[in-house]
Formats: sequence, C-alpha cells, structure tokens
Amino acid sequence: MNAEIIYESPFITLWYHPESKIIHHSTHENYKVWEGAEFRKIMSLGTQTMAEKGAEKWLSDDRYTLATSKEEYQWGVDFWFPATIKAGWKHWAIIQPKRVIAQINLEKVVKEYHEQGINARFFTDVDEGFDWLVNQ
Repeated sequence: MNAEIIYESPFITLWYHPESKIIHHSTHENYKVWEGAEFRKIMSLGTQTMAEKGAEKWLSDDRYTLATSKEEYQWGVDFWFPATIKAGWKHWAIIQPKRVIAQINLEKVVKEYHEQGINARFFTDVDEGFDWLVNQ
C-alpha cells in the first residue's frame, strides 16, 4: 500500500493511495471523540483530495473512534456528504469501531448514506477492507 500522507496528527492520519485511488483515514488509539476543527479539517481534506485525484473510494479505519458529536454529525449530513458525493464518492469500507456506541452511530450513518447511493460495507480487518475497495 504505497500511500501519500495528506494529514497527520497525534490522533489521526489521512492518506491517499495513488495506485488504487483510495482516500484512507485512521483514528489512532489515543483518539477521543470526533469533534471540532480537526474533524472538519480531516474530512474536508479527504473530500478535496478525492476531487483533485478523481478518487471514488474511502477507507475509514474507525477502530478507535469513540463517537461523533451531534454538531459534527449534522455538519457531515448538511455539508460534507453533499460535497463528497459531488467530488465522486461511491464506495466506502469501514473498519468497525471497537466501542458499541460508535458502532451504533456509524451504522446509522451508513444506512443513511447507502440510501443515497454509497456502496458501503463493514470490516474488522484493514487489509480486507482495502482489498474490497480495490475490487469495486
């Protein structure tokens, strides 16, 4: 997986995989809650990269994600999702969060996005999710 680092912090990393045209983020083990400026920055950078590179696939490694605030969830619905669809997003592999509350929240989002045309699937292994995306 040859990848370009788009953003890196103590809490999260965002990559672009040029061969497979996959946007990929991974929350780190010490990540707390998806909120605030960093959440919006990461998600917006992913969307921007998707548009610039002609990508259609996103790999979300959310094993260590705890939850998303109501404000960030609504920002995602109102702004991020429409912009990312416009950028070309079609396929989404999600590495299942370890925390049940994060799983429940993410399942709701996946259902909503699936109803709007996103081909999404949950995985427990990053390589399996990546391979599935490559074959989409």
